[in-house]
Amino acid sequence: MHDTVLFDYWRSSASYRLRIALNLAGIDYQSITVDLVKGEHKSPEHLARNPQGFVPVLEIDGLRMTQSLAILDYLDQTRDLGLLPKDPAARVQAQALAHSIAVDLHPVCNLQVAKHATQLSGGAAGMPADWMVHFIRPGLQAFETLLGAYEQTPYCTGTTPGLADICLMPQLYNARRWGADFSDMPRILAAEAACAAHPAFAGAHPDAVNTAS
Repeated sequence: MHDTVLFDYWRSSASYRLRIALNLAGIDYQSITVDLVKGEHKSPEHLARNPQGFVPVLEIDGLRMTQSLAILDYLDQTRDLGLLPKDPAARVQAQALAHSIAVDLHPVCNLQVAKHATQLSGGAAGMPADWMVHFIRPGLQAFETLLGAYEQTPYCTGTTPGLADICLMPQLYNARRWGADFSDMPRILAAEAACAAHPAFAGAHPDAVNTAS
């Protein structure tokens, strides 16, 4: 029996972030699928875990937690993952880099949002992919520019994986899924290559955890 349980969905970006962090921390956990396609996130059982009806939900250390960024902060503090610099000035810059994706880009590209936009458009041709590309590419272009403040060493902000890497990789998965091109963004491509080669990231990839196919 596992002391740590992750209520998860394989394609959920926020869940993907936590899988990476749990792997980085070397925490053995049980994954329980909450199938978003089947609407299980709206079930009474899951709403009892998280009234927002979102994944992930993490049960660890006798606590039940929601909100991936908050959980990442908890894991960073309790497992000393070094996801952010200690210096306040460097820390706020690295947080801003990560939040440009997790706070600004990810929510508007949530599939639930994109599907609603598709409905409002009357099922316009190219939706929801056009919606995704409209937001993802400019968001990644801004991230690429922000990366210019850092040397490629080889991760986004340093020699070890940080919060920005954890937020970036799920968004790149979505970019590829929806056809948002970032082939002209060398800093992002270099960070992606470094992360993809790291076992904690590779083991968290949606294709590595999806047992439905």
